[in-house]
Amino acid sequence: MLVKILGAIDLVSSFVFLMMTFGLEPFIPLILFAAGLLFFKGLFALTGDVLSFIDLFSSIILIVGIFLTVPVFLLWIPAFLLLGKGLVSFI
Repeated sequence: MLVKILGAIDLVSSFVFLMMTFGLEPFIPLILFAAGLLFFKGLFALTGDVLSFIDLFSSIILIVGIFLTVPVFLLWIPAFLLLGKGLVSFI
């Protein structure tokens, strides 16, 4: 059950990245919420989980994306990685 909740967090975050990629401006609280959840999920990297570094990297990009224009390839990479992680967690 916990894996599905964490996968849902990945899916929501990937949709936020896709919204930013296609020029739809998501609400700032949604971006902060997704970045905060990804950051706390990324703390599993301290236990040795290598895929949690993707979450940390993604949360940093989301926070930077609020203030600066992030290059599109830096939005596509975490979007696809998080989408893949989220879909695999529901299998």
